[in-house]
Amino acid sequence: MSNRDLFGGSETDPPVLMCADLQCEYLAEGRKHLIADGDVIMARCRQLIALWRDNLWPVVHLKRIAQAAWFNPASNLTNWLDDFKPRPGEIAFEHPLPSAYSSARFADYMSNMRSIRCVVLGFSLDETILCTVVDGFHRSHRYQVIGDAVACRKACAGDAASYKQVVTRVIGNFAGVVDSAELIGASGRLAV
Repeated sequence: MSNRDLFGGSETDPPVLMCADLQCEYLAEGRKHLIADGDVIMARCRQLIALWRDNLWPVVHLKRIAQAAWFNPASNLTNWLDDFKPRPGEIAFEHPLPSAYSSARFADYMSNMRSIRCVVLGFSLDETILCTVVDGFHRSHRYQVIGDAVACRKACAGDAASYKQVVTRVIGNFAGVVDSAELIGASGRLAV
């Protein structure tokens, strides 16, 4: 038990995979929050969630249910993307504000977990992922963002790749940023 902390956590335990806002809204043509490189990001997300599911590692799903004028929670656009619908045994949290901690259930869940490590993939890098990671940092929760499995909309006149790079650098002040190749070793196993 030498590599376990007082609460049972271990550095060799697999991290919790957090799937952020993998909703139809972000891939719908003509929508404000369209993710330009969604197909590439989706392929990487599919690979990672398959790894977690095949190994029965913990998966958490985050779903934005904002009340903003641009967001219609009754619309089918808020539905999960088909490949990323929560399965039995996986936890899902709905959050009204950009941070997942705006869900009382999520905040309670995270505060009751000890020595938890979370890796994050998905959409809304510049909103949900950024805000959740910063909120978690202030609560001493450990996050890693998988740089090649996250995406954000083009929010300014510049190109989307430059915008993503800037947002990722900001996130790096509050969480680790790794590529999936760093997270998964050459053997296809998690590099812990």
